[in-house]
Amino acid sequence: MKAMVLEEQKPIKEKPLKLKDVPKPVPREKQVLIRIRACGICRTDLHIVEGELPPVKLPLIPGHQVVGVVEETGEHVGSLRRGDRVGVAWLYWTCGSCEFCRRGLENLCERALFTGYSVDGGYAEYIAVPEEYAFPLPGGYSDEEVAPLLCGGVIGYRAFKLAELPEEGVLGLFGFGSAAHIVLQIAKYFGHKVYVFTRSPERQELARRLGAEWAGHPKEESPVKLDSAIVFAPAGWVAVEALKNLKKGGRLVLAEIYMTPIEHLEYRLLYYERSIKTVANFTRKDAVELLSVAPKAGVKTSVEVFKLSEANEALLKLKTRGLRASGVLKVV
Repeated sequence: MKAMVLEEQKPIKEKPLKLKDVPKPVPREKQVLIRIRACGICRTDLHIVEGELPPVKLPLIPGHQVVGVVEETGEHVGSLRRGDRVGVAWLYWTCGSCEFCRRGLENLCERALFTGYSVDGGYAEYIAVPEEYAFPLPGGYSDEEVAPLLCGGVIGYRAFKLAELPEEGVLGLFGFGSAAHIVLQIAKYFGHKVYVFTRSPERQELARRLGAEWAGHPKEESPVKLDSAIVFAPAGWVAVEALKNLKKGGRLVLAEIYMTPIEHLEYRLLYYERSIKTVANFTRKDAVELLSVAPKAGVKTSVEVFKLSEANEALLKLKTRGLRASGVLKVV
């Protein structure tokens, strides 16, 4: 099969992903083989490729927003059949027995495996995954449109839940990429007001079109104090700006897997019982809930489509903020 393979972590401008012929995976017991149709690209992929996240497996096929069709099933697969359209996200497998799994926090599993990081991912024609981590996808979305729900959507939804907004609460979104534009639509569906902070005038305008009460630069003061804020930018200084706009007792949620140091954080910004939470991965429950809520909320995604062989170019556009929407590789 064809796949974009990372053999050495390098700056994306050096085009470290190479199109290669690699063996087609064979599904093991309780696994399904998926013929991939599309795979979203993500900033986490960029962190892996460029080495901001330490290598776990090399060579590696990145990608963790996988959309495809079940082509083959291994022994003892019970819930999925050939022809089912499914999605695969970042969480590839959890042990089910560590203290975190037993507490319903499989996202913190001590032995978890992650798609496109500790196991080969979706920048390829096929992937084999445990059936319990392949999610049936809602209708009404094309393969390319549904792909962003599998990372930006799921992580954003978990961040939204962790924000613990009061009824009709006010939410601030700092950074307005794939995850934030999905969260804005979900927050509006649940009756919240949303204020968006992004450096891009184009994305400020998009936020307003999607129903934001206000959109401005992250260093601007919010017109109203926020009950909660979610930071989707990998920059520590943005977290400080978000704290400045929180109400007493407000909550800040950091939704990035990687962030530059948070410097010059004054205690007065945390005083009055403000709190900080981080998002680490997601649970299967989060994914199932999000894939149910998104069509009910009328969530729409905007995508920019690339060929599989153009993965380097797509990630470079993501890094340089040249993407007009969520980047997706069309595999078939």
